[in-house]
Amino acid sequence: MSVKADQAQHIPTDKERADATKHTWMRIPRFDYTPANRLRFILRGGTPHRGTEWADLDSRPLEDQLPEIIQEVNLRGEAAERNRRAEAQAEEAALQYQENARRNAHAAYTHAYRVKRLEEQTATWHEAKRLSEYVTAVRERATPLTPGHERTEIKEWLTFAEAHLQELIDTATTPTLPTPPTPSSADLATLLAQKAFANRTSPHSQMRP
Repeated sequence: MSVKADQAQHIPTDKERADATKHTWMRIPRFDYTPANRLRFILRGGTPHRGTEWADLDSRPLEDQLPEIIQEVNLRGEAAERNRRAEAQAEEAALQYQENARRNAHAAYTHAYRVKRLEEQTATWHEAKRLSEYVTAVRERATPLTPGHERTEIKEWLTFAEAHLQELIDTATTPTLPTPPTPSSADLATLLAQKAFANRTSPHSQMRP
């Protein structure tokens, strides 16, 4: 709140004229300002609604304008509270988005790890099947051989091949759900970047207005 001032034409004095003639930098004021004993209320801060400044006028004293001033204060306070809540909700939504993205990245990492292990187990199963056919063929070849050096070497080789085959069979026929190792920050960042790129380039995202 401040006091309003009246403005009146300034009448230069002889000294002011003499000083202005003597000093080129000196300027004689054009107006004189005197306190008018009228109050002025200025409301700062917040978002204005109905006004920012109220003056004490003869036709409308400042006390008659108090309801309007109080209403303006309340409106700005309500707007400030709405903005605060909106910012808090936006911050909460951003944190929730980050948490969902982190969970999705962990899920994607686990899925990719298990798919890779599944492909490895599938390859092992095919290898075991192929090796089993080979062992059967070698055994059939060794059966009619008479005892001797060749048959002994074949049996030794079959013993090794059958042991290795059994290892492959055990691996391929007793699969368990693998637990991936803890992903690094770089692993998750890569998955998040791939997810964001896929969302930007998907046909559904491009059709959105």
